[in-house]
Amino acid sequence: MRELAPHRPSRINPLRLGLLGAVAALAPLVLGACNQVGGATLTFWDVVWSMVIFFFWFMLIWIFIAVFADIFRRNDISGGTKAVWVIVLVILPFLGALIYMAMRPKATAQDVQMMAQAEAAQKAAAGVSTADELAKLQQLKAAGTISDAEFEALKAKLMA
Repeated sequence: MRELAPHRPSRINPLRLGLLGAVAALAPLVLGACNQVGGATLTFWDVVWSMVIFFFWFMLIWIFIAVFADIFRRNDISGGTKAVWVIVLVILPFLGALIYMAMRPKATAQDVQMMAQAEAAQKAAAGVSTADELAKLQQLKAAGTISDAEFEALKAKLMA
């Protein structure tokens, strides 16, 4: 009997193939919508495509701001590496941002520390109740630290 060769999966990712198909299907629509640009009439679809284009420009700018902020905020890379990333983002903007997001570690030690501090602050804020605050105000009033008018003003502010 002859042995069958092991089946090797196709190298084309089905998701990537689907995305390429969607882009190929949308290309005539985009080009057709851009055919009227600069004409004497303004149609509903001109407005819709303008909003879509504006949205994607806004999203692209937002991605660059987030990537630049992340580059300069990180303490785990040197200044030279930061400069290289900035140069890559200036020369190859979209591709550079995608490469940076793919290569960035999931969570640095600084990110974990910031999340832990935020969680601790949230727990500390949740641990103080209005009743505790009123008890402290009552103690301050009884000790003579604050006057009756100040007590009432602070109590009203606390109850609001």
